[in-house]
Amino acid sequence: MFRDALLVAGKDLRIELRSRVTTNQVAPFAVLVLVLFAFALDPDRGVLGRATAGLFWVAVLLCTLLAVQRTFALETADGTRDALRLSGLDPAGVFLGKLGAVVAQLLALEVVLGVGVAVLYDTSVDTDGASPVAVVAALVVTALVATLGLGAAGTLYGVLAAGLRVRETLLPLLLLPVTAPVLIGATRAFESALDGVPSESWPWTGLLAVFALVYTAVGLAAFGPLLEES
Repeated sequence: MFRDALLVAGKDLRIELRSRVTTNQVAPFAVLVLVLFAFALDPDRGVLGRATAGLFWVAVLLCTLLAVQRTFALETADGTRDALRLSGLDPAGVFLGKLGAVVAQLLALEVVLGVGVAVLYDTSVDTDGASPVAVVAALVVTALVATLGLGAAGTLYGVLAAGLRVRETLLPLLLLPVTAPVLIGATRAFESALDGVPSESWPWTGLLAVFALVYTAVGLAAFGPLLEES
């Protein structure tokens, strides 16, 4: 399963590196979203600063939609999805491979978005009374777990919508409601860490971990039948 996962993830990432869709289209889109938020809230810099965590994760969620649509669009042309089904690869491995490719792209985009909010929103971390290492650890772990949850849910609903003609409009309707807990939990965890109270972010990170584990387990079990039906 893990060998198949590495094969699928490597294929998807090599295609992205050659096409540069993530760097030339998705990353500029993510930065543009931050710029639009800045224009909308610029008259009140206080509100912009307090909303940094939420705006960051809204931008990540929108990028997740693009990344998931892209990873399944790769399998649509020239009967590639049929070839994938006939390849003999473990469906669970295919799920993990696509999940890994999506997570890798999202983590790269989050680095860009992190720099963007620091520059555009003048966001800083309040480390008074808290260890900088603890604050950074809370931010990094929250980002990893939340990204895994978004990637798992996106990969599962992506294959569900992949075989439909209305997949471009159906995927947001399916994915956005179920990822609302990730948006809330990641925002609260980031807010606590940025306020210099990383201890309050760990309960939210635990909830994010439960979400990620549940969707990963469901994806491992259901991806094969969903791929066959698509």
